[in-house]
Formats: sequence, C-alpha cells, structure tokens
Amino acid sequence: MSKYIHFTDEQKIRANNVDLVDFLRSQGEEVIRSGHEYRWKRHDSVTISGNRWFRHSAEEGGLAINFVQTFYNISFPDAVTMLMGGERGAEFCQTGSIRQTDQKQERPRKPFALPLAHDNNRRVYAYLTKQRCIDPNVISHFVRTKTLYEDSAYHNAVFVGLDENGVPRHAHKKSTLTIGRSPSGSQSFRANVESSNSRYGFCHIGHSNRLYVFEAPIDLLSFITLYKKDWQEHSYLTLNGVSEHALLQTLDTYPRLRTPVLCLDNDPAGIAAINRITDKLKQMGYDDTSHLPSACKDWNEQLQQECGMVQHVQEPRFAIGLSP
Repeated sequence: MSKYIHFTDEQKIRANNVDLVDFLRSQGEEVIRSGHEYRWKRHDSVTISGNRWFRHSAEEGGLAINFVQTFYNISFPDAVTMLMGGERGAEFCQTGSIRQTDQKQERPRKPFALPLAHDNNRRVYAYLTKQRCIDPNVISHFVRTKTLYEDSAYHNAVFVGLDENGVPRHAHKKSTLTIGRSPSGSQSFRANVESSNSRYGFCHIGHSNRLYVFEAPIDLLSFITLYKKDWQEHSYLTLNGVSEHALLQTLDTYPRLRTPVLCLDNDPAGIAAINRITDKLKQMGYDDTSHLPSACKDWNEQLQQECGMVQHVQEPRFAIGLSP
C-alpha cells in the first residue's frame, strides 16, 4: 500500500495554476498556437489556455492537475508532484517549478474579426498552385465567394467559415512562405483567427445530399482538384482538426445532407476520429455515413504524388471509386 502524501492547500493551488504550455514544453512536447489558445500536436483535439485544457473529441476538460492525471495516467499525488517540479508533500520550495498562470492578467476574449485583405491574391495563388498543386479554377471559385483571400499583413492564405446567413464566423490562416518549413515539409505557421467559432468551417454547400468532410482546407481543395467532375453539386467541409463541432452544426443547418463521407487523414489520429464520429452519427440516425481514405497520409500528399512532387508514399488501403 502506497504511503499517503499530504499536500497543503497552497501547494494544490500552485499545482493547478501551472501554465500547461510551459509544462508540456518542459516534457519535450510540441504545442502550436491557434488563435488565443494552443493545440497539443500529439493530441490535436486538445486546446490549452493558461492552466485550462479542453479535449474537443471527448468534450471534457479542466485544470492542470486533472490534465496530468488524464494524459499521463498517474495518481493525484504524483500529478501534483510532477507539476511542482518534484516537490513532495508539505515541502515548500519554489525553485525548479514551472511558471504559473496569472489568472488576474488573462486577456479578455476579443470579438471575432477577419484579417485585413491584401489588394490582390497573387501569393495565395502561387503557393496553392505551385507548392500544393491545387487547380487555379478551384481556387478562383472560393476567392469569388470571399471564403479564401490573402491577408495584407503577412500574405497568409485565409480560409473563412460562414454561417447559414453568409456571416463570417471562423477563419484559419496558413502561411504561403516556402522557406522555414518543418522537417515533414509542412509550413511552420498555421492558426485560427482569435475568437473563431469552431462550429463553422471553410466549406462549399451544394445541392446533393452528400457531404465530404476534411481536417484541413488544403485537403478539401486537393480532393476537389482530384475529382473535379460536377464537384459543385456536392458539399465539402473543413473541421480544422478532428473535432466534430462544425460537422454537427452543418448537418443541423442543412437537413438534406444525409450522406456524410469522412475524408480525414489516413493516420492514427484521423482513423480514431473517423471511428468516433461514425459512432456518434449513427446514434443520431445517419446510417449512410462512410469513410473515404486517401491513398497517402492526406489528400494533398496524394495530389502531390500524382503531380510527381512526392515520391515515397504509403500504399492505398482501399479503392476509392470516384471518377476524376
């Protein structure tokens, strides 16, 4: 039987106030800024703000102590000790502890606002066509609908999510730079605009009952480029990750969309999300939900392979049965 460890109330408060971004970085984990929050790269459905966390895939969250208990599978005393940099029981030592969140200085949430648009979209077109192999006519469609544009400050591509009345509610920024890329080849900067509403994503709504669902805007554009025939008849939606909030909102807004097709990434996180979302949709009466995997890790990688830009890719696990 393990020895009982007593912590003072002050120690518990300090442990619960540990800044989780600093804590994860101290453990060698990677976190990515997403608007006013951060996303944990290893669990990309987890968002973090100060000492608070929320896992969108399971709709659960809390403070620092239960974060460590949940994701490191350890007891309450061990979680407190870990957060306190090894401090145990009634010992009281500030040295070596991780920075704590100052709750009094947390910034108020800003109203959502789109980044200012540049006077042209040349860099967005160049990046998406030359680096990502997207069909320029597909890009032009979304530019015309004002759901894709180039921002004036940093020349990022901005992908806009509209509500049912055409009002912008969400925006995702993606760097168009071709330098400073990560070892995987992806761009180093991407983030949601502060105060974006996760129930809305970059999308196209057509007239059929079919809705194709993707993790990222570039995968949505890649899929359309691969299968352009009559593409505007169908609907396409980006989740900006693996949380189902935007999907549920879209299905509620457009009742005719009875055939969801989950086209998430062909990796462990994407496959786990497909299983979770499929179960949830079946419980809601969507019995015609299907999974359409890419031949590679994601749809843009497949598109780049077909354009001759990617040489080594995994073999497709299923035939996809669509006509280009």
